Amino acid sequence: MSNEKNIKAEDIFNPEHIVEKFWNGLKEGVVYARKCKECGAIEFPPHLACNTCGYHETEWTTLTGYGDLVTFVFTGVLNARLELEDLGLKYVCGEVALDGGPAINAVILGINKKKAREIKDKLPVRVRPVFYDMGRYTTLFFELDE
Repeated sequence: MSNEKNIKAEDIFNPEHIVEKFWNGLKEGVVYARKCKECGAIEFPPHLACNTCGYHETEWTTLTGYGDLVTFVFTGVLNARLELEDLGLKYVCGEVALDGGPAINAVILGINKKKAREIKDKLPVRVRPVFYDMGRYTTLFFELDE
């Protein structure tokens, strides 16, 4: 018989449900991210460790959700967001440089071919967050901040 102590998972792993806080935040209109305690890099979507320097400690921070649309593309049939297509929504996928945070790939609502021609040569352009209820969860999209 050994003297080994029974170790519970919560003794080893951070018991905080990072994904739950993130998704609940979106439902409440808050964009949560994690900030590295070592180098200050912002992780979005949030991670418990830093992808920039590899440090193991991060802390919660909030972002405004505003940013700059740097570039965009129209999706092809294989990449279409069917839930948006079914609702007849016009959108593109693009790179958004978040204020105070990283650049992310995101859906930008309200851009049809005509609007795309209008803004193409004006990039980057400002975007604002849209907290979109998908039924089972709320997600973060963007729209032009005009």
